Amino acid sequence: MFTGIIEELGQIRRVALSGDSGQIAIRARKVLEGTQIGDSIAVNGICLTVVSLQPDGFTADVMAETFRRSSLGQGRPGDWVNLERAMSAMGRFGGHLVSGHIDGTGVIRSCRREGNAVWVTVEAQEEVLRLIVEKGSIAIDGISLTVAAVGEGWFQVSVIPHTGEETALLKKKQGDRVNLENDIIGKYVERLLGFSGAGSRAVPEGRGSKGLTMEFLEEHGI
Repeated sequence: MFTGIIEELGQIRRVALSGDSGQIAIRARKVLEGTQIGDSIAVNGICLTVVSLQPDGFTADVMAETFRRSSLGQGRPGDWVNLERAMSAMGRFGGHLVSGHIDGTGVIRSCRREGNAVWVTVEAQEEVLRLIVEKGSIAIDGISLTVAAVGEGWFQVSVIPHTGEETALLKKKQGDRVNLENDIIGKYVERLLGFSGAGSRAVPEGRGSKGLTMEFLEEHGI
């Protein structure tokens, strides 16, 4: 589990693909502190497992599903990436609950400065947008951000100077792809409301297809 508070900017050293999967090597320093092989590090919001350590970086395996779901396969040596170690049990939730499991990607439509902040507009697909709400949380390349506005096919965040300086988001340009992870709470709520929808478990006999109702809550003492 992560919080979306970026600890360090790393750089891609190597992306090696073999068929549908591969490895990625990242140059880093701060996130190596206390890290052991088998630990998790979020790279641009993607939870990856460390398989080897070097004095100035680490290597992680990447499976086919990760390449399909994220922008990682488009990474090139020298690209900056946001890094965050998995949260310790004694840590603080400075951002929001971030699982490191990408829901999809978006494309940066524009960046516009307003005072000391920068408005970033991101185009996204409907399956991601339906769980984005104004003033809710979204993780963009692993960065915990507050949604400032939502429109038809897009949403906006306002990036403060500290976030701009400590992450790679403002190094992106129009047309660049970013990884998106919806707020996990919203995903659980959607799952409950669509209890009998496609892909859900079978509805118990006699319950019908009403989803989450007052009767269901009363029946279970809620």
